[in-house]
Amino acid sequence: MSKHKDHSHLIGRKLLFTIILNIGITIAQIIGGLISGSLSLLSDALHNFTDVIALVLSYIANRLSRKEASYNRTFGYKRAEIMAAFINSSILMITSFYLIYEAILRFISPQEVESGWVIILSSIAIVFNGISVFLLHKDSHQNMNLKSAYLHLLTDALASVAVLIGGLLMKYYSLFWVDPALTILIAIYLFISGIDLLKKSTSVLMLFTPPDIEVKKIVEEISKLENVNNIHHIHTWMLNEKEVHLEAHLDVDKDLKLSEFNLLQNEIEKILSEKFGIHHVNIQPEYKKEDSKDVIVQD
Repeated sequence: MSKHKDHSHLIGRKLLFTIILNIGITIAQIIGGLISGSLSLLSDALHNFTDVIALVLSYIANRLSRKEASYNRTFGYKRAEIMAAFINSSILMITSFYLIYEAILRFISPQEVESGWVIILSSIAIVFNGISVFLLHKDSHQNMNLKSAYLHLLTDALASVAVLIGGLLMKYYSLFWVDPALTILIAIYLFISGIDLLKKSTSVLMLFTPPDIEVKKIVEEISKLENVNNIHHIHTWMLNEKEVHLEAHLDVDKDLKLSEFNLLQNEIEKILSEKFGIHHVNIQPEYKKEDSKDVIVQD
């Protein structure tokens, strides 16, 4: 088994462990929230439940991404993790709106909360979520899927800290309005953390040009090469976070032999790899072909 696949299996085991931890947290917080009447505890339980869903999606996507390509799926399941990131970030934002709605209702109809349960269960959640965050922290920088799972866990760990603070304030100062207030703060943080990831995953799914690549500079570099009139009809996109693809039409100034074009293509591939980080290149050669020479052409 390759080193990459070994690491992918390790990540899968970490995700599975965090799923088990968060199922336990969710059940405990639902019971405690119902007994104590704490909205912030129930909202934290709801967030933990979305964590479980997010982690399950991330786990499934992790397994799918390891599958080999086939005749029916020539790219395999390389976009499974991007799709999971998109879904998870969407869940984060939907959850945030629901929590704000529930908090507003609680502001309108205040309710006394048994803070003891809040303090105990939020403390347990901090420990368990802290373990989960620690397990995924290093790998969260690798791809959007793990980043989305990590964000769910990180925001929930911070939310549990906020709930604990709220429980202490309610216990010693009877500040019961703190419960819905903290819920709103948690929801705002959830929304902010999810919006950036949603934008990035949407960009990949929509085949947008990667943000660090300038098509005009690619045109400038390729046009400097001998025998090149222009490069046009360019498409560049990310298959996933590790693979950037480019396809284009190349107009040449003379009828090149295939062997000569191969040398020219090697030069182009070297430029695209070294200067732009593009390693998957498909070039269609043209000589005196009547078609649009615009850089970007709507198919």
